[in-house]
Amino acid sequence: MRHSRAICVFLLCASAVVLYAFPAATLSYGALILFHLLVGVVLAVLILPFFLRLMRQESSSARFGWFLLALCAASGIVLIFVGTPMRLRPFLDAHILVGAAGSVAVLAAWMSARGWLGASAGTRTLRLAGLVIAAAAISAGASWARVELWDEAYRISNPAIAAATMNGEGGGPDGLYFPSSAQTRDGRRIPAKFFMQSQACERCHADIYKQWYSSAHHFSSFNNQWYRKSVEYMQDTVGVRPSKWCAGCHDPALLFSGEFDTPIKGRVDTPEANAGLSCLMCHSMVRVKSTMGQGDYMLEYPELHELAASENPIVRGMHDFMVRLDPEPHRRTFLKPFMHTETAEFCSACHKVHLDVPVNHYRWIRGFNEYDNWQASGVSGQGARSFYYPPKPQMCADCHMPLVRSNDDGNLDGYVHSHRFPGANSALPYVNEDQEQFETVRNFLQAGQVSVDIFAISPTGLPAGGRAEPQAEISTAFAVGEESELARPAGVPEPARPVTAPLGRVQAAVRRGDDVLVDVVVRTRNVGHFFPGGTVDAFDCWLELKATDDQGRTLFWSGMVEDGGKGPVEKGAHFYRSLQLDAHANPINKRNAWSTRAVMYVHLIPPGAADTVHFRLHVPEDSGKSMTLVAKLNYRKFSWWNTQFAFAGVRDPKASESERTPDYDDGSYVFTGDTSEDSGKRKGIPDLPIITMAEDTKVLPILPRSAPAPGPQVALAKDDWQRWNDYGIGLLLQGDLKGAEAAFEKITESDPRNVDGWVNIGRARVQEGDLQGAREVLEKALALSPSLARANFLYARVLKDEGKYDDAAARLRSVLGQYPRDRVARNELGRTLFLERRYADAVKEFEAVLQVDPEDLQAHYNLMLCYNGLGDEARAKKHEARYLRFKADEAANTITGAYRREHPEDNNERQAIHAHVSVPLAGLSGKLDARSDLSPAGHAGGN
Repeated sequence: MRHSRAICVFLLCASAVVLYAFPAATLSYGALILFHLLVGVVLAVLILPFFLRLMRQESSSARFGWFLLALCAASGIVLIFVGTPMRLRPFLDAHILVGAAGSVAVLAAWMSARGWLGASAGTRTLRLAGLVIAAAAISAGASWARVELWDEAYRISNPAIAAATMNGEGGGPDGLYFPSSAQTRDGRRIPAKFFMQSQACERCHADIYKQWYSSAHHFSSFNNQWYRKSVEYMQDTVGVRPSKWCAGCHDPALLFSGEFDTPIKGRVDTPEANAGLSCLMCHSMVRVKSTMGQGDYMLEYPELHELAASENPIVRGMHDFMVRLDPEPHRRTFLKPFMHTETAEFCSACHKVHLDVPVNHYRWIRGFNEYDNWQASGVSGQGARSFYYPPKPQMCADCHMPLVRSNDDGNLDGYVHSHRFPGANSALPYVNEDQEQFETVRNFLQAGQVSVDIFAISPTGLPAGGRAEPQAEISTAFAVGEESELARPAGVPEPARPVTAPLGRVQAAVRRGDDVLVDVVVRTRNVGHFFPGGTVDAFDCWLELKATDDQGRTLFWSGMVEDGGKGPVEKGAHFYRSLQLDAHANPINKRNAWSTRAVMYVHLIPPGAADTVHFRLHVPEDSGKSMTLVAKLNYRKFSWWNTQFAFAGVRDPKASESERTPDYDDGSYVFTGDTSEDSGKRKGIPDLPIITMAEDTKVLPILPRSAPAPGPQVALAKDDWQRWNDYGIGLLLQGDLKGAEAAFEKITESDPRNVDGWVNIGRARVQEGDLQGAREVLEKALALSPSLARANFLYARVLKDEGKYDDAAARLRSVLGQYPRDRVARNELGRTLFLERRYADAVKEFEAVLQVDPEDLQAHYNLMLCYNGLGDEARAKKHEARYLRFKADEAANTITGAYRREHPEDNNERQAIHAHVSVPLAGLSGKLDARSDLSPAGHAGGN
């Protein structure tokens, strides 16, 4: 009996080490679990009936050991019935710890009984310590294999260099899924049903399943009418294969099964076409190959999943029993370390894209990109130069997968990460009539993500034509933020306008008959990427300003929505979007990004930054005694035109035949198509809800015409420093350097110890080229905070421009010591070393940049120069090829010429500094939301 107990203890210890160190979803591992369970039961049978005899006959150390093993056996029997979910993890850990301690104690007693511990007390102590150390070493090794080895095997890292063409991405032209970069681990297809069995997850994760079922991920495919129309249009225009570029992140059931190899029309109602991004799409990723996006991931088909989805209740029950008994193999199959430790990099696989020749028959252009601007910002904790930083760094899941209450298996302390993925898609729950999801999205949008501040008024003084934005700098259909140090709009700095600000603090007033400029500031507060994010060519996001007097009369309205609030936004509004043009200067309004050839303008706000918007307002002679200004930041998920097109758009049969090619579409469209078979519960063209994300109201007295003209007034208070800062940031990003500097100076005047004021004055002066002035204020900032990274970065810029390269490099190294992944700072260090002709040292810095972003344009350009300096022509050519691939097509700017002449409102919006005027107010009542003279006739429309 004693011999049998010893064998059981040995087998349990050996199997426990293997089970703990190397959990895996394999049949052999499952067999080992059952073996461990069986042996544990046998040991319990051998111990418990003879427990009292053991307590009387054995030595004290043996009694202690057998007591612990009895506890371990009893707890093991309990675990067979209750399982080991996360909430019971402490109980499992106690089971392991007690078993390990009991085994060591029994082994020590057994060795002592045979005299193997020695005769003397000192020898016994040393050998006993050695036994404990050996047991600890085995435990530590098992723990290292379980944690460190596992985590290290699933790190996301970038290749040393990006491919020279799109043909080098993913599986290449011969790949099954190209031009998507998606691949499978074994290179084979995956059955469609794998992605259609999310309901199998519901047995253990009912709350998560319900959340996902309502989410935009679920409705990513042809159960989404906007997506459906865009892919049908794309396949009709450029063919089926280029549309796989979309399918890698929208249609896994179709793509990986091969069903996307043929046109989708006629199959949009099949279960495969409506599966969306199922649970197993994201959770079966075993590798994210880079942060270049484009579906750059690798899937693995876990064949044991067929047990979970089996229709045989015995097989399914056995699977569930094994998962509850030891969830770790299941967790490791579907929750790789990068999914929670490198969340942003994981999400970058689909939330960052580019287009190239196999898709657009043109060249490389950037599509939407949530990752790079997050990575370079203060939100990530990786950017050294941000205006603002959150209390702690945040990743995607912190906002878009917040913790919610749940009793699901796998909950942590009663919470799970929400799989509703709250974001900005209010359209899908609206057409699906899912009120709970719609409320989730609306609450998210209105949860202080952005703020609006009617900040200042001043006499009108903007140049009539505004200031042109240097379009040669646009290298992307997206915006450029802190991930790139491209020059902002500049020129000869104009004097700062005297303003009355901040409104609400000063006693401001306007006078009848005067024209005034109203400055409204929009700031991103809880946004970790550009605002707005996502497909920025597709939706309506705009700033509305409306002025009414105390008699209810509308005095000014910019950003009005036509057709009673259901139609298009008036053309002169201040939009946040990317307006792109095809080769014939038609707007990209059908989600036809592959036809993009030029960018008219891009208006997005970086994370932790602001935009200052100017409105030119005339105060009528017959206005009342006061004026109420209401500014609203409005959001409609899809633009009015795109929604009409998606649900009912057809070629206008009355229009003359016009050509449609991959480069342009000159056709006219009417919105009279059949909507009865459209996706979504709501039939007909939906009137999408407009959500006001933020708003502000200010009331100003209106003085009689005979009164003296109100002069500028400024009130300074420490509490207003962020309002001045936001105002200045908005002006700085427009290139109004003197205006920005004047705003930042108000911060230092109210609080000379506010380091941000001095730093931001330095930003303006560095950009202006005023090196001496920048040095003065940056030295004040560094006196207050010597290690402040953004101040040291700007000071390094001054030193470099003065030719003090060693000093500049030392400053930049101090910055990189705090923020080693700041690409601009590292590029700046590399450039400084290049100017010293330290080419080899410079190469190391630029290559480090490419480890963060393999598509970094400046790094490739400078590496080309460095390798030329080193005489390495082959490497120089490699980086020249990447530089030419990623740089902008500057000649494309000529496409915008005719469009600008024909669309003065968009030409105004294109200017870096511009003002908005009111829509014509004839016939408008202050209580109406629409203008009858602007309502469209029916649902007709065109390009």
